[in-house]
Amino acid sequence: MRFATVSKFMVLGLAILLAASAFAGTKGDLQISDPVTVNGTTLKPGEYRLQWDGNGPNVELSFIQGKKVIAKAPAHIVELQSPAANDAAVITSTDKGARSLAGIRFQGKKIALDLTESGEAMQVAGSNE
Repeated sequence: MRFATVSKFMVLGLAILLAASAFAGTKGDLQISDPVTVNGTTLKPGEYRLQWDGNGPNVELSFIQGKKVIAKAPAHIVELQSPAANDAAVITSTDKGARSLAGIRFQGKKIALDLTESGEAMQVAGSNE
């Protein structure tokens, strides 16, 4: 009787762990060489760990340095026709010189993150490869 109870708890615990990992999100890295704005926050040059959480194409993207979340932004997962040739930050600039992060590509991956409302940034970026 005792063995059956322990086994049930182990199976239940494993199922919860697997379900949690399925929704844990995905991670990546990003190197920024010049300051850019993301959702109203300026990211300084440096290395950022990225983590995105959510279901389907709409996710919440976190920019992390060390253990600190520097910025969060809504993003869309976009499928590329072919894997990205290199890691890249897609930057847009206004006529006044303001620079915003519009998207992120990952070397060897067929997905990218689009931070624009229209989804145009990654389509344009994907056509250059």
